[in-house]
Amino acid sequence: MAARIVTIAQQKGGAGKTTLAIHLAMAWCLAGKRVATVDIDPQGSMTEWHRTRMASLTNGEAGPEHVQLSGWRVQKEVERLAKENEVVVIDSPPHAETEAKIAVRCASLVVVPVQPSPMDLWATRPTLELAKAEKRKVLLVLNRVPSRGNLVDTVSSKAAELGVPVADATIGNRIGFAGAIMEGLTLMETERRAKGVEEIEELAAEIWKRAG
Repeated sequence: MAARIVTIAQQKGGAGKTTLAIHLAMAWCLAGKRVATVDIDPQGSMTEWHRTRMASLTNGEAGPEHVQLSGWRVQKEVERLAKENEVVVIDSPPHAETEAKIAVRCASLVVVPVQPSPMDLWATRPTLELAKAEKRKVLLVLNRVPSRGNLVDTVSSKAAELGVPVADATIGNRIGFAGAIMEGLTLMETERRAKGVEEIEELAAEIWKRAG
């Protein structure tokens, strides 16, 4: 079976793109799958997480193979990783330049995290248009969802009007995600019984099916 290549893409900042990419990658790792992560975001946050992990890891769980790339090397390296792993997670840059286009072009599924607000939904349009141009499947994921409020249903219905599928699983606005990443870990490793772990695992299972 060909590897699933999941590109996390969102041109609006603050949507939690890298945090989601890291947690999805580790959810699959912890489920026993061979996983690679590719950081092509110039900010390099996923790479910093990986460095922190490698420097301080004490629990014996190494995590995904990781590479940081830019430019023309992206597609060739993703193709290599796809031959050696079951899933490749790409953290793409927040713009529609060459690297972002390549990341979308390589994808089995483009996952677009969006906070439940009209402004965030409107800001997804460039990413959705890029995926459409490359004829790639897209999945909107409601991320950083507050514990109260009815915007989730509203945003879901508006997304449906755009003809874009929305994941059944949603991710709450939980401080534990950021705290774990600062230690080079994930919420699955620091607070195994946290509600956010269940959310990530449900989303990972859903993406796995949709990307197949």
